[in-house]
Amino acid sequence: MTRTAGELLADTTGGLAPEPGANPLLPLIERGAARRGTLAVLALEQREVIDADLRAFRHLAERSAAREVPAGPECAAFFGLLAEGEAVARDRLGAYAAGCGVAPRPPAGRGPRAREAAYEPLAGCQAYPAYVAWLALNGSPAEVVLALCANFAAWGGYCATIAGALRRHYGFDAESCGFFDFFAEPSPELDRRALAAVQAALDAGTLDEDAEDRAHRHGRLLATYESGFWRTLWELDRQPAS
Repeated sequence: MTRTAGELLADTTGGLAPEPGANPLLPLIERGAARRGTLAVLALEQREVIDADLRAFRHLAERSAAREVPAGPECAAFFGLLAEGEAVARDRLGAYAAGCGVAPRPPAGRGPRAREAAYEPLAGCQAYPAYVAWLALNGSPAEVVLALCANFAAWGGYCATIAGALRRHYGFDAESCGFFDFFAEPSPELDRRALAAVQAALDAGTLDEDAEDRAHRHGRLLATYESGFWRTLWELDRQPAS
């Protein structure tokens, strides 16, 4: 029996659910044991991730719309909504960064290497957006939809936990938690567009067994890089205070 888009998305998400301990920093934040300096680095790293993912999702939307391939319009709608969400998240990130004591990013072009001099991103944190950028260039749009949806399920849960911990243990207000609240909230419209994209690809016969295997591989790598992001921050938190 042919699976529906909902069944395929559920199977992929379930099969790529993170293992216990995949995010070692989360328990520290949840009980208020993570350093505030680590929370500040989280804000700085997310600046880089959000900017990179925004461009990647816009590129995926353009690729999907420009190519006359099955499920192209549906995939373009999905990636377009993702890009809109990243733009909202980027605006909300500022309040969280300010709550961590992180100064606003200098305007582009202000002084020699103003942006680069302010903060040097950590390679372990930036592997995830680097792979998203790779997928934007090389991945089949419908396969990327599947891989991203599997990863987003874990990310939303992380954000819900962090938002609650920031309020309970660190004294953050609603505005400062807005970045994490945004991703923690369900998005019925995004779910609808993901279903439409995957169903269109199934109807066209482009999500065959090989394509599903590739989507699973993409999702597995995304999950690994996601775990690496948090593990890098956890290792930073363990270092002796300077």
